[in-house]
Amino acid sequence: MHASPIPDGRTWCLPPLILHPFSDNSGPDKLAESSRASLMLQGLLPHDDFTLEELNRRLIEGRYFEIRMLCYVGKDLARWIDQCREFCERLEELRNAGLRAESFAELLVEAPPENVKAKLRSWGVVDHKSIFARALGLSAVFIRPPDRDMLSEDFIRHHYWYADHLYQCRRQMFPFTPLPGDAFHVEMYASSEYARKLEKEWERD
Repeated sequence: MHASPIPDGRTWCLPPLILHPFSDNSGPDKLAESSRASLMLQGLLPHDDFTLEELNRRLIEGRYFEIRMLCYVGKDLARWIDQCREFCERLEELRNAGLRAESFAELLVEAPPENVKAKLRSWGVVDHKSIFARALGLSAVFIRPPDRDMLSEDFIRHHYWYADHLYQCRRQMFPFTPLPGDAFHVEMYASSEYARKLEKEWERD
């Protein structure tokens, strides 16, 4: 069955993308320590007084934190994608347009709307493509962050390679209709920001 074309000259507002906090205050420190440990192990920074065992421990702790972060982001993205699919299935103009989960994933990873990119930059996110793609890749395997002892050290150390390939696997499994960026609008919020927005709307009502 051939997909129906998406009508020209229309703009649809997709459900808001809400990202929840995923770490305590120690998270950024673990990432910074892991990055420094990686550079020391590569000989790009002096080892100082750290042993190789200590550097490896710091590296693995930071990489495991990255996995947890990506799993939480992936859970929010998966929830948003399901909401988008339900939204489009209710609309006659879009119901038979060949839109799949991959359509909405592709929009976020490859061509997010300008307002989403601006919000990400304001949060200090430099490489949204890698973060979203890897989060979606891991979400194909993990419905929640796995415990540390459930993962091999090799997977933790090189998780980004696995996550990148998992995303490409998801992307290539089924044909899908890409979303024209100018036809779909998305607002993105941190969960606390969205809660404040709702409170203000309730106060006005």
